[in-house]
Amino acid sequence: PRTKQAAKDLSEYIAKTCGSLPNIIEGRPDPLPQNAIWVGFQPELKNLFPKIDFDFKYPEEIIIATDGKNLVIAGRDRWDPALMNAKGRLADITGRQQEYGTANAVYTFLQDYLNVRWIFPGEFGEDIIPQKDISFAPSEYRYHPQIRGRIGIFGRLSLGNTKENQAHLWARYQRDQLDSFSLEGGHGFGDWWKKYSKNHPEYFALQPDGTRSGYPSPNTAKLCNSNPAVWDQWLLEVEEQIKADPGKYIFNVSPNDSWSSGHCVCEKCRAWDNPKGEMVTYHWKGKKEDRPALSDAQVTFANTLARMLKKRFPDKEYYVQLHAYGLSRPPPVATVPDDNVIISSVSNFHLTGAEIRPLHMSQFEGWAKKSKLMAWRPNIGNPAGFTWGMPDVDMTEAGKDFRFAADNKCISLYFDMLWGHWSTQGPYYYIIFQLAWNPYLNVQAVMDDYYKRAFGPASQELKQYWELMEKTRHDFVSSVPNKNRVFGLPSVYTPEFFAKAGSLLDKADAKLAGADGKYKKRVDFVRRGFEFSRLLIDTRTLMQKFEESNLKDSKTADKVKQNWVTADKMRKEFPPFAINFNAVFLEQKHSRMTGLYPDNPLEGKKKKEFESLKDLD
Repeated sequence: PRTKQAAKDLSEYIAKTCGSLPNIIEGRPDPLPQNAIWVGFQPELKNLFPKIDFDFKYPEEIIIATDGKNLVIAGRDRWDPALMNAKGRLADITGRQQEYGTANAVYTFLQDYLNVRWIFPGEFGEDIIPQKDISFAPSEYRYHPQIRGRIGIFGRLSLGNTKENQAHLWARYQRDQLDSFSLEGGHGFGDWWKKYSKNHPEYFALQPDGTRSGYPSPNTAKLCNSNPAVWDQWLLEVEEQIKADPGKYIFNVSPNDSWSSGHCVCEKCRAWDNPKGEMVTYHWKGKKEDRPALSDAQVTFANTLARMLKKRFPDKEYYVQLHAYGLSRPPPVATVPDDNVIISSVSNFHLTGAEIRPLHMSQFEGWAKKSKLMAWRPNIGNPAGFTWGMPDVDMTEAGKDFRFAADNKCISLYFDMLWGHWSTQGPYYYIIFQLAWNPYLNVQAVMDDYYKRAFGPASQELKQYWELMEKTRHDFVSSVPNKNRVFGLPSVYTPEFFAKAGSLLDKADAKLAGADGKYKKRVDFVRRGFEFSRLLIDTRTLMQKFEESNLKDSKTADKVKQNWVTADKMRKEFPPFAINFNAVFLEQKHSRMTGLYPDNPLEGKKKKEFESLKDLD
């Protein structure tokens, strides 16, 4: 199904490029045309291209080749007619395949051969270079992506997550939506306390006080991992999951969140710990204790379940997923994950400051030395206003980090999370989607192409604009410890900063007088992000003044409320995808809006940590 859609997309983009719409023929044409584009593997190709090996040996492998008369665009496709439809998180999934090689080959051809670019979602994000003729010398190109789980970097754009829109198409064209090894980002046992605590308290972690209370909360209760009854119950649940969705093949066994709290202290569970493990701090109700990291014990648990899974389904390629997170973030001392155990490392070295970056990279590398299958699952958080919609971007660092992950066996990605603020973070989204497909790209070359194609005669001004954004946030997170530093953004996003950034956009507008209107629309799109950033910084500046008055400065509070009125106006007037206003300036008392509304000020522990930061300038 996705091959048919890709063939239609190919035909339409050829028409957009040169004005001629190719006919689409299904099945073997009779007689064969003298010249044709062959989409997907068909037996006739072995005769037309006798020197080319169409036995795809790698997952998602693609080939683009021409002999001067015929062009083939194909890839390794895997699908089961019984598994094409499934329930997604918020929408039905149709046309599901296990591998989408040909579709991704088509989108590679459109980008690399037809020179189509998708700058951001929507009509004026598409960039096409008109050509009178389209021709290629004889050639052969083969590729297979190392990172097979790609759409996890922006999970909201995955199949079945929401009703399809232009952003979903953008992700598909970047070759990331149609992947073959996507992982879950959450935890494995969030509903167990509700289902089993009444009749099976023995499933749950023994606490130091002798109870199995489910501390710290029902959805974060930890298990007694050494209890065989837990293993058996898990396997029964797996059977039910497979019955509901026969296409499911990865099963998450990661412990529930509140990662330092409530782990089992029974004799058998503690026997799984390695005494040489890195010392970490455990918490229980009214007690804390330094003990060896959970890494060896967690791998023992995952291996136990993985072997049961393999025994129960010997003819299936099923996997167990385990987060290396919290008390199991350090690599194990001696226990090695089985070949069907995927380690998803919650290593937060990306978009963070220098204070934690080396440690988290060394932990990821340490796990990679032990594990056959590695995934990268960072918590992005809000390092410099990322959640709020600020230009919290670092394209250069992204290139280094994706290459590092790939060098250390990474085959799948999950970022928690991207919000869809395209007018302030669009170039960053673009490069990480490109890197997910090929983590060894030359980032500078890709970004130079991006600025040229997006902004034409104003490419240098917009390059300077985004490099200013990149350097400003990079210097900020590199010099200020992450103790709620985000609340100090006004110290770097100053009136002088906005004057400099605004002047670059003004120069861009001057350069575009008489140019193709698409470039002006794209600069205007970026300008909306500039205006939003200035509003947010003004809001935080006012809130800081309000907080310093011990919440008594009513005039300042009223100005903050007026900014929310302005934000609501922006919501109605901004073009689609510019800012995700469902994430910012919506729910006044939401935790994400802390420090941005008078009824939700920075206070308590967060305020004390922020006030402890010195020399923000």
